[in-house]
Amino acid sequence: MDTFQAIADPSRREILMLLTKDKLSINSLAGNFDMSRPAVSKHVKVLYEAGLIHIKDQGRERYCELKPDGFDDIKNWLIFFDQFWKEKLQNLENLLNQRSNNYESN
Repeated sequence: MDTFQAIADPSRREILMLLTKDKLSINSLAGNFDMSRPAVSKHVKVLYEAGLIHIKDQGRERYCELKPDGFDDIKNWLIFFDQFWKEKLQNLENLLNQRSNNYESN
């Protein structure tokens, strides 16, 4: 599963946000949504397959927690575009400064 497809769904993004506070059982996660437990389980499965979360069995419960390195693809993508736009804005600033200096010298 592609990481970006996994986070495209608002419910899955909300699950990830809930997991930033603490690890939660699938039942606990389901209590935060107006959908069935099997529907939440399907979302959890997508996040697991995308490598964004771990699932650990503890007794009769299955607990989900964030997997930090699962977000590397997203982080690298954002870093690339952050740098891209910084360079574009720096080039624009340089051009405007150059034109300003040429205008002032005339």
